[in-house]
Amino acid sequence: ANCDSEDQLQRLQEELIDRFGELPEATRTLIDSHRLRLLGKPLGIARIDASENAILLQFVPNPPLEPIRIIQLIQKKKNYRLAGQDRLRIEIKLPELKERVAEIRRVFGELGSPVPPAR
Repeated sequence: ANCDSEDQLQRLQEELIDRFGELPEATRTLIDSHRLRLLGKPLGIARIDASENAILLQFVPNPPLEPIRIIQLIQKKKNYRLAGQDRLRIEIKLPELKERVAEIRRVFGELGSPVPPAR
């Protein structure tokens, strides 16, 4: 929770591996979740909820995004819709956690600058 950058998070992950060996799935999930929070912050994303059936992104008030970009995505993609004034809901079936993480990264790329692939 104290990692404010990708480099800090990567160093923490390396330190955990050095101390304890291969990370359990729950720890990898926690690190992936924090990595997504770091990537979403410059886009004004305050919260990310991802289930097997949908992804919900909640934005801070007045996010640093052009509103037209979100409107164009909603018009272009039938599974994107607004869920209130500050939330974007993406209806998509993703049963595996890795699929959800990859899809969130892809959506971040659509909202802003391209997101580097996961490590």
